[in-house]
Amino acid sequence: MRLNLVRFMMLAASATPCLARRLSAAFSPTVTRMTLRNIQSTTSDRWICRPSFAVSSARRSSSSLSAALGTPQTSFDDGKSPFEITTPIYYVNDKPHIGHAYTSIASDVIARFMRLSGRDVYFLSGTDEHGQKVEKTAAEKGLAPKDFVDEVSLSFRELLDLLNISNDYFIRTTDEDHMKAVQHFWKTLVEKDAIYLGAYEGWYSVRDECYYTETELVDGKAPTGAEVEWVAKEPSYFFKLSEYEDKLLEYYEANPGFIAPESRRNEVLGFVKQGLRDLSISRTTFKWGVPVPGDDDHVMYVWIDALANYISALGYPNMDEGSSFDKFWPGSLHVVGKDILRFHAIYWPAFLMAADLPVPKRLFAHGWWTKDGEKISKSLGNVIDPVELVEKYGVDQTRFFLMSEVTFGSDGDFSDEKMIFKVNANLANELGNLCHRTLTLVFKNCGKAVPSEIGQYTEEDEKLLATARKLRETASDAISTQAINKYVDSVVSMVWDCNKYIDMTAPWALKKTDPERMATVLYVLMEALRHVAIVYQPLIPASANKILDMLTVPEDERTFDHLETSPIKFGTPVSKPKVVFPRIDIPVTEEEAVPAK
Repeated sequence: MRLNLVRFMMLAASATPCLARRLSAAFSPTVTRMTLRNIQSTTSDRWICRPSFAVSSARRSSSSLSAALGTPQTSFDDGKSPFEITTPIYYVNDKPHIGHAYTSIASDVIARFMRLSGRDVYFLSGTDEHGQKVEKTAAEKGLAPKDFVDEVSLSFRELLDLLNISNDYFIRTTDEDHMKAVQHFWKTLVEKDAIYLGAYEGWYSVRDECYYTETELVDGKAPTGAEVEWVAKEPSYFFKLSEYEDKLLEYYEANPGFIAPESRRNEVLGFVKQGLRDLSISRTTFKWGVPVPGDDDHVMYVWIDALANYISALGYPNMDEGSSFDKFWPGSLHVVGKDILRFHAIYWPAFLMAADLPVPKRLFAHGWWTKDGEKISKSLGNVIDPVELVEKYGVDQTRFFLMSEVTFGSDGDFSDEKMIFKVNANLANELGNLCHRTLTLVFKNCGKAVPSEIGQYTEEDEKLLATARKLRETASDAISTQAINKYVDSVVSMVWDCNKYIDMTAPWALKKTDPERMATVLYVLMEALRHVAIVYQPLIPASANKILDMLTVPEDERTFDHLETSPIKFGTPVSKPKVVFPRIDIPVTEEEAVPAK
Protein backbone atom coordinates (compact mmCIF):
# COMPACT_ATOMS: atom_id res chain seq x y z
CA MET A 1 0.00 0.00 0.00
CA ARG A 2 1.16 3.49 -0.77
CA LEU A 3 0.75 5.71 2.31
CA ASN A 4 1.89 9.27 2.81
CA LEU A 5 3.90 10.06 5.93
CA VAL A 6 1.00 11.47 7.95
CA ARG A 7 -1.15 8.43 7.34
CA PHE A 8 1.77 6.16 8.12
CA MET A 9 2.19 7.90 11.49
CA MET A 10 -1.53 7.51 12.12
CA LEU A 11 -1.34 3.80 11.45
CA ALA A 12 1.73 3.54 13.64
CA ALA A 13 -0.10 5.33 16.44
CA SER A 14 -2.65 2.57 16.43
CA ALA A 15 -0.03 0.13 17.62
CA THR A 16 2.71 2.15 19.26
CA PRO A 17 2.89 4.56 22.21
CA CYS A 18 2.17 8.24 22.08
CA LEU A 19 4.57 10.47 20.05
CA ALA A 20 4.58 13.18 21.68
CA ARG A 21 -11.87 40.55 14.94
CA ARG A 22 -10.71 41.31 14.79
CA LEU A 23 -12.82 44.00 16.63
CA SER A 24 -15.21 46.31 15.06
CA ALA A 25 -13.27 49.21 13.57
CA ALA A 26 -14.04 52.86 13.54
CA PHE A 27 -15.55 55.56 11.50
CA SER A 28 -15.41 59.32 11.99
CA PRO A 29 -18.89 60.82 11.72
CA THR A 30 -19.97 64.14 13.08
CA VAL A 31 -21.72 63.88 16.43
CA THR A 32 -23.96 66.51 17.91
CA ARG A 33 -23.67 66.23 21.68
CA MET A 34 -26.69 66.86 23.86
CA THR A 35 -26.93 66.23 27.57
CA LEU A 36 -29.81 64.05 28.65
CA ARG A 37 -30.99 66.74 31.02
CA ASN A 38 -31.45 69.61 28.61
CA ILE A 39 -31.07 67.92 25.17
CA GLN A 40 -29.37 71.02 23.78
CA SER A 41 -26.71 71.03 21.07
CA THR A 42 -23.38 71.90 22.62
CA THR A 43 -20.22 70.70 20.92
CA SER A 44 -18.99 68.81 17.93
CA ASP A 45 -17.67 65.34 18.56
CA ARG A 46 -17.28 62.09 16.68
CA TRP A 47 -18.51 58.57 17.27
CA ILE A 48 -16.02 55.82 16.82
CA CYS A 49 -15.48 52.14 17.64
CA ARG A 50 -11.74 52.37 17.18
CA PRO A 51 -9.66 55.41 18.25
CA SER A 52 -7.60 57.34 15.73
CA PHE A 53 -5.85 59.73 18.12
CA ALA A 54 -5.52 60.38 21.82
CA VAL A 55 -7.95 62.57 23.71
CA SER A 56 -7.76 63.88 27.24
CA SER A 57 -9.68 62.04 29.91
CA ALA A 58 -12.01 63.73 32.35
CA ARG A 59 -11.46 62.29 35.81
CA ARG A 60 -13.88 61.05 38.41
CA SER A 61 -13.41 61.67 42.06
CA SER A 62 -10.59 59.57 43.51
CA SER A 63 -12.95 57.69 45.80
CA SER A 64 -15.30 56.78 42.96
CA LEU A 65 -12.41 55.70 40.75
CA SER A 66 -10.90 53.69 43.57
CA ALA A 67 -14.16 51.84 44.08
CA ALA A 68 -14.33 50.90 40.42
CA LEU A 69 -10.70 49.87 40.15
CA GLY A 70 -10.75 47.78 43.28
CA THR A 71 -7.74 46.30 44.99
CA PRO A 72 -4.74 45.70 42.71
CA GLN A 73 -4.50 42.03 41.81
CA THR A 74 -1.31 40.11 42.38
CA SER A 75 -3.18 36.96 41.31
CA PHE A 76 -6.63 36.85 39.77
CA ASP A 77 -7.72 33.89 41.90
CA ASP A 78 -7.10 33.20 45.58
CA GLY A 79 -7.88 29.50 45.18
CA LYS A 80 -10.74 29.59 47.70
CA SER A 81 -13.43 32.15 46.84
CA PRO A 82 -16.60 31.35 44.89
CA PHE A 83 -15.67 31.12 41.21
CA GLU A 84 -17.76 32.46 38.32
CA ILE A 85 -16.63 31.39 34.85
CA THR A 86 -18.38 32.45 31.66
CA THR A 87 -18.38 31.77 27.97
CA PRO A 88 -19.45 34.69 25.81
CA ILE A 89 -23.11 34.48 24.96
CA TYR A 90 -23.24 33.16 21.42
CA TYR A 91 -24.78 35.20 18.61
CA VAL A 92 -27.77 33.43 17.08
CA ASN A 93 -27.53 34.57 13.47
CA ASP A 94 -26.55 31.01 12.47
CA LYS A 95 -26.12 27.50 13.85
CA PRO A 96 -23.20 26.63 16.18
CA HIS A 97 -19.72 26.00 14.75
CA ILE A 98 -16.40 24.64 16.00
CA GLY A 99 -15.46 27.94 17.68
CA HIS A 100 -18.51 27.77 19.93
CA ALA A 101 -17.66 24.19 20.84
CA TYR A 102 -14.04 25.11 21.56
CA THR A 103 -14.89 27.97 23.94
CA SER A 104 -17.53 25.90 25.70
CA ILE A 105 -15.29 22.87 26.22
CA ALA A 106 -12.41 25.00 27.51
CA SER A 107 -14.67 26.76 29.99
CA ASP A 108 -16.19 23.46 31.04
CA VAL A 109 -12.78 21.91 31.72
CA ILE A 110 -11.91 24.82 34.02
CA ALA A 111 -15.31 24.78 35.75
CA ARG A 112 -15.15 21.03 36.39
CA PHE A 113 -11.58 21.30 37.63
CA MET A 114 -12.59 24.00 40.12
CA ARG A 115 -15.53 21.95 41.38
CA LEU A 116 -13.32 18.91 41.92
CA SER A 117 -10.98 21.21 43.85
CA GLY A 118 -13.82 21.99 46.25
CA ARG A 119 -14.71 25.42 44.88
CA ASP A 120 -18.23 26.86 44.74
CA VAL A 121 -18.59 27.37 40.97
CA TYR A 122 -21.11 29.28 38.85
CA PHE A 123 -20.64 28.44 35.17
CA LEU A 124 -22.60 30.65 32.76
CA SER A 125 -23.31 30.34 29.05
CA GLY A 126 -26.12 31.45 26.77
CA THR A 127 -27.18 33.23 23.60
CA ASP A 128 -27.09 36.83 22.36
CA GLU A 129 -30.37 37.29 20.50
CA HIS A 130 -30.81 40.95 19.57
CA GLY A 131 -29.49 43.20 16.82
CA GLN A 132 -29.96 44.21 13.21
CA LYS A 133 -28.25 41.09 11.90
CA VAL A 134 -30.72 38.83 13.70
CA GLU A 135 -33.69 40.92 12.57
CA LYS A 136 -32.46 40.78 8.96
CA THR A 137 -31.71 37.03 8.99
CA ALA A 138 -35.12 36.27 10.49
CA ALA A 139 -36.83 38.33 7.77
CA GLU A 140 -34.88 36.47 5.07
CA LYS A 141 -36.17 33.20 6.50
CA GLY A 142 -39.73 34.49 6.71
CA LEU A 143 -39.79 34.23 10.50
CA ALA A 144 -40.60 36.63 13.30
CA PRO A 145 -37.37 37.50 15.17
CA LYS A 146 -38.49 35.75 18.35
CA ASP A 147 -39.42 32.56 16.52
CA PHE A 148 -36.05 32.60 14.76
CA VAL A 149 -34.00 33.11 17.92
CA ASP A 150 -36.00 30.47 19.78
CA GLU A 151 -35.00 27.96 17.11
CA VAL A 152 -31.32 28.87 16.94
CA SER A 153 -30.91 29.30 20.70
CA LEU A 154 -32.21 25.76 21.14
CA SER A 155 -29.49 24.48 18.80
CA PHE A 156 -26.85 26.03 21.06
CA ARG A 157 -28.40 24.53 24.16
CA GLU A 158 -28.48 21.14 22.44
CA LEU A 159 -24.81 21.48 21.48
CA LEU A 160 -23.84 22.14 25.09
CA ASP A 161 -25.77 19.05 26.15
CA LEU A 162 -24.13 16.98 23.42
CA LEU A 163 -20.64 18.10 24.46
CA ASN A 164 -21.39 17.30 28.12
CA ILE A 165 -20.98 20.95 29.13
CA SER A 166 -21.79 21.43 32.83
CA ASN A 167 -22.99 25.05 32.78
CA ASP A 168 -25.12 26.02 35.76
CA TYR A 169 -27.27 28.48 33.83
CA PHE A 170 -28.11 29.24 30.20
CA ILE A 171 -29.10 32.86 29.74
CA ARG A 172 -30.91 34.39 26.78
CA THR A 173 -30.89 38.13 26.14
CA THR A 174 -34.58 37.88 25.25
CA ASP A 175 -35.30 36.73 28.82
CA GLU A 176 -37.56 39.23 30.55
CA ASP A 177 -35.37 39.38 33.67
CA HIS A 178 -32.28 40.12 31.58
CA MET A 179 -33.98 42.91 29.64
CA LYS A 180 -35.15 44.55 32.87
CA ALA A 181 -31.65 44.26 34.32
CA VAL A 182 -30.10 45.88 31.23
CA GLN A 183 -32.56 48.76 31.42
CA HIS A 184 -31.64 49.26 35.08
CA PHE A 185 -27.96 49.23 34.09
CA TRP A 186 -28.68 51.88 31.43
CA LYS A 187 -30.51 54.07 33.95
CA THR A 188 -27.54 53.78 36.30
CA LEU A 189 -25.18 54.98 33.56
CA VAL A 190 -27.53 57.90 32.89
CA GLU A 191 -27.55 58.79 36.60
CA LYS A 192 -23.74 58.72 36.57
CA ASP A 193 -23.75 61.16 33.61
CA ALA A 194 -22.01 58.58 31.42
CA ILE A 195 -24.51 58.76 28.52
CA TYR A 196 -25.54 61.62 26.23
CA LEU A 197 -27.67 61.99 23.09
CA GLY A 198 -26.00 62.75 19.78
CA ALA A 199 -26.02 61.69 16.13
CA TYR A 200 -23.74 59.77 13.79
CA GLU A 201 -23.33 58.73 10.18
CA GLY A 202 -20.91 56.40 8.42
CA TRP A 203 -20.28 53.01 6.83
CA TYR A 204 -21.84 50.08 8.67
CA SER A 205 -21.59 46.31 8.33
CA VAL A 206 -24.67 44.43 9.45
CA ARG A 207 -22.75 41.16 9.54
CA ASP A 208 -19.96 42.57 11.71
CA GLU A 209 -22.31 44.80 13.77
CA CYS A 210 -19.69 47.50 13.29
CA TYR A 211 -18.87 50.80 11.61
CA TYR A 212 -15.83 51.46 9.42
CA THR A 213 -13.95 54.49 8.16
CA GLU A 214 -13.69 55.17 4.44
CA THR A 215 -9.99 54.36 4.53
CA GLU A 216 -10.62 50.97 6.11
CA LEU A 217 -12.81 49.73 3.28
CA VAL A 218 -11.21 47.29 0.87
CA ASP A 219 -12.76 47.31 -2.60
CA GLY A 220 -15.90 48.79 -1.11
CA LYS A 221 -16.20 46.16 1.61
CA ALA A 222 -15.27 45.83 5.26
CA PRO A 223 -11.78 44.48 6.02
CA THR A 224 -13.50 41.23 6.98
CA GLY A 225 -15.04 40.95 3.51
CA ALA A 226 -18.50 41.83 4.77
CA GLU A 227 -20.81 44.09 2.79
CA VAL A 228 -21.23 47.64 4.13
CA GLU A 229 -23.98 50.20 3.83
CA TRP A 230 -24.01 53.95 4.34
CA VAL A 231 -25.90 55.07 7.44
CA ALA A 232 -27.19 58.62 7.11
CA LYS A 233 -27.12 60.92 10.10
CA GLU A 234 -29.03 59.06 12.79
CA PRO A 235 -29.83 60.00 16.39
CA SER A 236 -27.88 57.90 18.87
CA TYR A 237 -27.08 57.75 22.53
CA PHE A 238 -23.37 57.68 23.30
CA PHE A 239 -21.33 56.29 26.15
CA LYS A 240 -18.50 58.61 27.25
CA LEU A 241 -15.78 56.10 26.50
CA SER A 242 -13.24 58.89 25.94
CA GLU A 243 -13.31 59.61 29.68
CA TYR A 244 -12.08 56.12 30.53
CA GLU A 245 -8.81 55.89 28.64
CA ASP A 246 -6.63 56.75 31.65
CA LYS A 247 -8.83 54.79 34.04
CA LEU A 248 -8.52 51.68 31.89
CA LEU A 249 -4.76 52.05 31.54
CA GLU A 250 -4.47 52.46 35.32
CA TYR A 251 -6.50 49.30 35.82
CA TYR A 252 -4.41 47.32 33.33
CA GLU A 253 -1.23 48.47 35.07
CA ALA A 254 -2.53 47.69 38.56
CA ASN A 255 -3.85 44.31 37.41
CA PRO A 256 -1.39 42.87 34.88
CA GLY A 257 -3.15 39.51 34.97
CA PHE A 258 -6.50 40.97 33.91
CA ILE A 259 -6.00 40.22 30.20
CA ALA A 260 -4.38 37.01 29.00
CA PRO A 261 -2.43 35.78 27.20
CA GLU A 262 0.26 38.48 27.21
CA SER A 263 0.01 39.06 23.46
CA ARG A 264 -3.67 39.99 23.85
CA ARG A 265 -2.87 42.31 26.75
CA ASN A 266 -0.30 44.11 24.61
CA GLU A 267 -2.84 44.40 21.81
CA VAL A 268 -5.37 46.06 24.10
CA LEU A 269 -2.78 48.39 25.65
CA GLY A 270 -1.68 49.56 22.22
CA PHE A 271 -5.26 50.08 21.16
CA VAL A 272 -6.24 52.15 24.21
CA LYS A 273 -3.07 54.25 24.11
CA GLN A 274 -4.07 55.45 20.64
CA GLY A 275 -6.97 57.21 22.31
CA LEU A 276 -10.61 56.30 22.82
CA ARG A 277 -13.66 57.94 21.29
CA ASP A 278 -17.20 57.97 22.60
CA LEU A 279 -19.24 54.90 21.72
CA SER A 280 -22.65 54.79 20.07
CA ILE A 281 -24.87 52.58 22.18
CA SER A 282 -28.30 52.88 20.55
CA ARG A 283 -29.95 52.57 17.14
CA THR A 284 -33.21 53.83 15.64
CA THR A 285 -33.22 52.04 12.26
CA PHE A 286 -34.39 48.67 13.60
CA LYS A 287 -36.54 47.53 16.50
CA TRP A 288 -35.20 44.10 17.51
CA GLY A 289 -33.45 45.03 20.72
CA VAL A 290 -33.89 46.18 24.30
CA PRO A 291 -35.80 49.50 24.30
CA VAL A 292 -33.92 52.45 25.76
CA PRO A 293 -35.70 53.51 28.98
CA GLY A 294 -37.73 56.66 28.37
CA ASP A 295 -37.09 56.71 24.61
CA ASP A 296 -38.82 53.93 22.70
CA ASP A 297 -37.48 55.25 19.39
CA HIS A 298 -34.11 53.74 20.36
CA VAL A 299 -33.00 50.19 21.05
CA MET A 300 -29.72 49.46 22.79
CA TYR A 301 -26.62 48.59 20.78
CA VAL A 302 -26.19 44.84 20.92
CA TRP A 303 -22.96 44.96 22.92
CA ILE A 304 -24.25 46.87 25.95
CA ASP A 305 -27.15 44.42 25.99
CA ALA A 306 -24.95 41.36 25.57
CA LEU A 307 -22.16 42.24 28.00
CA ALA A 308 -24.61 42.91 30.81
CA ASN A 309 -25.58 39.22 30.80
CA TYR A 310 -22.62 38.49 33.07
CA ILE A 311 -24.33 40.36 35.91
CA SER A 312 -27.99 39.95 34.99
CA ALA A 313 -27.52 36.17 35.27
CA LEU A 314 -26.47 36.75 38.89
CA GLY A 315 -29.70 38.56 39.70
CA TYR A 316 -28.51 42.14 39.15
CA PRO A 317 -29.75 44.69 40.16
CA ASN A 318 -30.22 42.72 43.38
CA MET A 319 -26.81 43.19 45.00
CA ASP A 320 -27.87 42.55 48.59
CA GLU A 321 -25.62 40.65 50.94
CA GLY A 322 -26.07 36.94 50.35
CA SER A 323 -27.35 37.39 46.79
CA SER A 324 -25.77 35.56 43.86
CA PHE A 325 -24.29 38.85 42.72
CA ASP A 326 -22.76 39.42 46.13
CA LYS A 327 -21.39 35.88 46.15
CA PHE A 328 -19.92 35.59 42.66
CA TRP A 329 -19.20 39.12 41.41
CA PRO A 330 -16.71 40.31 40.33
CA GLY A 331 -16.64 37.33 38.01
CA SER A 332 -13.49 35.26 38.21
CA LEU A 333 -12.93 34.47 34.53
CA HIS A 334 -14.41 35.45 31.16
CA VAL A 335 -13.34 33.06 28.37
CA VAL A 336 -13.77 34.59 24.89
CA GLY A 337 -12.47 34.33 21.34
CA LYS A 338 -9.88 36.88 20.24
CA ASP A 339 -12.36 38.45 17.81
CA ILE A 340 -14.36 39.92 20.70
CA LEU A 341 -11.42 40.73 22.97
CA ARG A 342 -11.73 44.50 22.83
CA PHE A 343 -15.44 44.52 23.58
CA HIS A 344 -14.64 42.65 26.79
CA ALA A 345 -11.32 44.30 27.63
CA ILE A 346 -12.31 47.92 26.90
CA TYR A 347 -16.05 48.49 26.66
CA TRP A 348 -17.14 46.14 29.45
CA PRO A 349 -14.76 47.38 32.18
CA ALA A 350 -15.50 50.98 31.16
CA PHE A 351 -19.25 50.38 31.50
CA LEU A 352 -18.71 48.85 34.92
CA MET A 353 -16.42 51.65 36.11
CA ALA A 354 -19.04 54.17 35.04
CA ALA A 355 -21.69 52.29 37.03
CA ASP A 356 -19.35 52.03 40.07
CA LEU A 357 -19.36 48.24 39.83
CA PRO A 358 -16.31 45.99 40.23
CA VAL A 359 -14.45 44.89 37.11
CA PRO A 360 -14.04 41.14 36.39
CA LYS A 361 -10.86 39.55 37.66
CA ARG A 362 -9.60 37.98 34.45
CA LEU A 363 -10.27 37.80 30.73
CA PHE A 364 -8.73 35.09 28.57
CA ALA A 365 -8.93 35.35 24.77
CA HIS A 366 -8.21 32.19 22.82
CA GLY A 367 -7.33 31.78 19.15
CA TRP A 368 -9.14 30.60 16.04
CA TRP A 369 -9.24 27.31 14.17
CA THR A 370 -8.35 26.68 10.55
CA LYS A 371 -9.14 23.52 8.56
CA ASP A 372 -6.30 21.72 6.81
CA GLY A 373 -4.31 24.95 6.84
CA GLU A 374 -7.08 27.06 5.29
CA LYS A 375 -9.36 29.68 6.81
CA ILE A 376 -12.75 28.21 7.65
CA SER A 377 -15.57 29.72 5.58
CA LYS A 378 -18.86 28.70 4.02
CA SER A 379 -17.59 29.64 0.55
CA LEU A 380 -14.76 27.10 0.86
CA GLY A 381 -17.16 24.48 2.14
CA ASN A 382 -14.86 23.56 5.01
CA VAL A 383 -16.96 24.62 8.00
CA ILE A 384 -16.51 22.16 10.86
CA ASP A 385 -19.82 21.07 12.37
CA PRO A 386 -19.17 20.06 15.99
CA VAL A 387 -22.24 17.82 15.98
CA GLU A 388 -20.84 15.84 13.05
CA LEU A 389 -17.46 15.72 14.78
CA VAL A 390 -19.00 14.11 17.87
CA GLU A 391 -21.05 11.69 15.80
CA LYS A 392 -17.91 10.64 13.93
CA TYR A 393 -15.36 10.43 16.75
CA GLY A 394 -17.16 10.63 20.10
CA VAL A 395 -17.72 13.29 22.77
CA ASP A 396 -14.66 12.75 24.95
CA GLN A 397 -12.47 12.18 21.91
CA THR A 398 -13.57 15.56 20.52
CA ARG A 399 -13.00 17.27 23.85
CA PHE A 400 -9.57 15.69 24.15
CA PHE A 401 -8.36 16.67 20.70
CA LEU A 402 -9.54 20.29 20.84
CA MET A 403 -7.97 20.86 24.24
CA SER A 404 -4.68 19.11 23.55
CA GLU A 405 -3.84 19.94 19.95
CA VAL A 406 -2.83 23.58 20.40
CA THR A 407 -1.56 25.92 23.10
CA PHE A 408 -4.67 27.51 24.57
CA GLY A 409 -4.57 31.12 23.42
CA SER A 410 -2.97 30.38 20.05
CA ASP A 411 -4.57 29.53 16.72
CA GLY A 412 -5.00 25.87 15.82
CA ASP A 413 -5.45 23.81 12.69
CA PHE A 414 -7.91 20.93 12.48
CA SER A 415 -7.60 17.92 10.25
CA ASP A 416 -9.21 14.51 10.47
CA GLU A 417 -5.76 12.94 10.14
CA LYS A 418 -4.45 14.81 13.19
CA MET A 419 -7.50 13.92 15.24
CA ILE A 420 -7.40 10.23 14.36
CA PHE A 421 -3.68 10.09 15.10
CA LYS A 422 -3.93 11.83 18.47
CA VAL A 423 -7.01 9.96 19.68
CA ASN A 424 -5.64 6.57 18.67
CA ALA A 425 -2.22 7.29 20.16
CA ASN A 426 -3.11 9.01 23.43
CA LEU A 427 -6.49 7.53 24.28
CA ALA A 428 -7.04 4.20 22.53
CA ASN A 429 -3.46 2.97 22.74
CA GLU A 430 -1.77 4.65 25.70
CA LEU A 431 -4.60 5.00 28.21
CA GLY A 432 -7.18 2.52 26.92
CA ASN A 433 -4.74 -0.33 26.44
CA LEU A 434 -3.07 0.37 29.78
CA CYS A 435 -6.41 0.13 31.61
CA HIS A 436 -7.42 -2.99 29.74
CA ARG A 437 -4.07 -4.75 30.26
CA THR A 438 -3.93 -3.91 33.95
CA LEU A 439 -7.50 -4.75 34.83
CA THR A 440 -7.54 -7.91 32.74
CA LEU A 441 -4.52 -9.16 34.70
CA VAL A 442 -6.26 -8.27 37.97
CA PHE A 443 -9.49 -9.98 36.90
CA LYS A 444 -7.77 -13.17 35.74
CA ASN A 445 -4.99 -13.52 38.28
CA CYS A 446 -6.21 -11.95 41.53
CA GLY A 447 -9.49 -13.74 42.09
CA LYS A 448 -11.56 -11.12 40.26
CA ALA A 449 -10.76 -8.61 43.00
CA VAL A 450 -8.34 -5.84 43.89
CA PRO A 451 -5.14 -7.51 45.19
CA SER A 452 -5.51 -8.08 48.93
CA GLU A 453 -1.96 -9.07 49.77
CA ILE A 454 0.91 -7.01 48.44
CA GLY A 455 4.58 -6.77 49.28
CA GLN A 456 6.95 -3.93 50.05
CA TYR A 457 7.16 -1.18 47.46
CA THR A 458 10.35 -1.06 45.43
CA GLU A 459 12.12 2.09 44.29
CA GLU A 460 10.31 1.84 40.95
CA ASP A 461 6.95 1.52 42.72
CA GLU A 462 7.60 4.53 44.94
CA LYS A 463 8.77 6.59 41.98
CA LEU A 464 5.59 5.98 39.99
CA LEU A 465 3.34 6.63 43.00
CA ALA A 466 5.23 9.84 43.82
CA THR A 467 4.70 11.05 40.26
CA ALA A 468 1.01 10.22 40.55
CA ARG A 469 0.72 12.18 43.80
CA LYS A 470 2.24 15.25 42.13
CA LEU A 471 -0.20 15.10 39.22
CA ARG A 472 -2.90 17.20 40.87
CA GLU A 473 -0.45 19.98 41.71
CA THR A 474 1.01 20.02 38.20
CA ALA A 475 -2.44 20.07 36.64
CA SER A 476 -3.64 22.79 39.04
CA ASP A 477 -0.71 25.03 38.16
CA ALA A 478 -1.63 24.72 34.49
CA ILE A 479 -5.36 25.32 34.96
CA SER A 480 -4.71 28.37 37.18
CA THR A 481 -3.17 30.11 34.15
CA GLN A 482 -5.62 28.59 31.64
CA ALA A 483 -2.80 26.53 30.11
CA ILE A 484 -5.26 23.75 29.36
CA ASN A 485 -2.94 22.00 26.93
CA LYS A 486 -0.28 21.78 29.67
CA TYR A 487 -2.84 20.24 31.99
CA VAL A 488 -3.56 17.61 29.34
CA ASP A 489 0.14 17.07 28.72
CA SER A 490 0.73 16.43 32.41
CA VAL A 491 -1.78 13.57 32.43
CA VAL A 492 -0.56 12.18 29.10
CA SER A 493 2.95 12.13 30.56
CA MET A 494 1.72 10.28 33.65
CA VAL A 495 0.07 7.64 31.46
CA TRP A 496 3.32 7.27 29.53
CA ASP A 497 5.14 6.67 32.82
CA CYS A 498 2.61 3.99 33.71
CA ASN A 499 3.20 2.25 30.40
CA LYS A 500 6.95 2.32 30.95
CA TYR A 501 6.40 0.84 34.40
CA ILE A 502 4.18 -2.02 33.22
CA ASP A 503 6.61 -2.88 30.42
CA MET A 504 9.53 -2.84 32.85
CA THR A 505 7.86 -4.88 35.59
CA ALA A 506 6.05 -7.31 33.23
CA PRO A 507 3.45 -8.47 35.80
CA TRP A 508 2.09 -11.08 33.36
CA ALA A 509 5.34 -13.00 33.82
CA LEU A 510 5.20 -12.97 37.63
CA LYS A 511 2.13 -15.14 38.25
CA LYS A 512 4.14 -18.33 38.75
CA THR A 513 7.50 -16.95 39.87
CA ASP A 514 6.47 -14.20 42.31
CA PRO A 515 2.70 -13.80 42.76
CA GLU A 516 3.13 -11.33 45.63
CA ARG A 517 5.24 -9.08 43.42
CA MET A 518 2.66 -9.41 40.64
CA ALA A 519 -0.08 -8.30 43.05
CA THR A 520 2.05 -5.37 44.22
CA VAL A 521 2.74 -4.18 40.67
CA LEU A 522 -0.93 -4.43 39.72
CA TYR A 523 -2.03 -2.53 42.81
CA VAL A 524 0.52 0.22 42.10
CA LEU A 525 -0.83 0.46 38.56
CA MET A 526 -4.42 0.65 39.80
CA GLU A 527 -3.49 3.43 42.21
CA ALA A 528 -1.64 5.35 39.50
CA LEU A 529 -4.63 4.94 37.19
CA ARG A 530 -6.94 6.18 39.95
CA HIS A 531 -4.96 9.44 40.06
CA VAL A 532 -4.99 9.66 36.27
CA ALA A 533 -8.74 9.10 35.98
CA ILE A 534 -9.67 11.51 38.77
CA VAL A 535 -7.50 14.29 37.33
CA TYR A 536 -8.79 13.52 33.80
CA GLN A 537 -12.45 14.00 34.82
CA PRO A 538 -12.63 17.68 33.78
CA LEU A 539 -11.49 16.84 30.25
CA ILE A 540 -13.03 13.44 29.48
CA PRO A 541 -15.69 13.12 32.20
CA ALA A 542 -17.65 10.16 30.85
CA SER A 543 -14.58 8.08 30.00
CA ALA A 544 -12.73 8.95 33.20
CA ASN A 545 -15.69 7.84 35.27
CA LYS A 546 -15.92 4.56 33.35
CA ILE A 547 -12.30 3.92 34.32
CA LEU A 548 -13.03 4.84 37.94
CA ASP A 549 -15.97 2.43 37.91
CA MET A 550 -13.70 -0.38 36.73
CA LEU A 551 -11.14 0.59 39.39
CA THR A 552 -13.92 0.21 42.02
CA VAL A 553 -13.59 3.85 43.15
CA PRO A 554 -16.84 4.92 44.90
CA GLU A 555 -18.64 7.87 43.30
CA ASP A 556 -18.28 9.93 46.47
CA GLU A 557 -14.49 9.46 46.47
CA ARG A 558 -13.68 11.05 43.11
CA THR A 559 -12.82 14.61 44.11
CA PHE A 560 -9.26 15.87 44.36
CA ASP A 561 -9.36 15.77 48.16
CA HIS A 562 -9.77 11.99 47.93
CA LEU A 563 -6.59 11.52 45.90
CA GLU A 564 -4.51 11.27 49.07
CA THR A 565 -7.10 10.02 51.53
CA SER A 566 -9.00 7.29 49.68
CA PRO A 567 -6.77 4.65 48.07
CA ILE A 568 -8.36 1.68 46.32
CA LYS A 569 -9.60 -0.79 48.92
CA PHE A 570 -7.90 -4.18 49.03
CA GLY A 571 -10.05 -7.13 48.06
CA THR A 572 -12.83 -5.17 46.40
CA PRO A 573 -14.46 -7.28 43.65
CA VAL A 574 -13.76 -6.15 40.09
CA SER A 575 -15.68 -6.83 36.89
CA LYS A 576 -14.29 -7.91 33.58
CA PRO A 577 -12.82 -4.76 31.99
CA LYS A 578 -14.47 -3.12 29.00
CA VAL A 579 -12.97 -1.12 26.16
CA VAL A 580 -13.16 2.60 27.01
CA PHE A 581 -11.66 4.09 23.85
CA PRO A 582 -12.36 2.13 20.66
CA ARG A 583 -9.62 2.64 18.11
CA ILE A 584 -10.67 4.82 15.18
CA ASP A 585 -10.29 2.96 11.91
CA ILE A 586 -8.35 4.86 9.28
CA PRO A 587 -10.17 5.04 5.95
CA VAL A 588 -8.21 3.54 3.09
CA THR A 589 -8.58 5.25 -0.28
CA GLU A 590 -8.86 3.33 -3.53
CA GLU A 591 -5.41 4.55 -4.50
CA GLU A 592 -3.90 3.22 -1.27
CA ALA A 593 -5.66 -0.10 -1.71
CA VAL A 594 -3.98 -0.72 -5.07
CA PRO A 595 -0.85 -2.85 -4.55
CA ALA A 596 2.35 -1.17 -5.64
CA LYS A 597 3.82 -2.61 -8.82
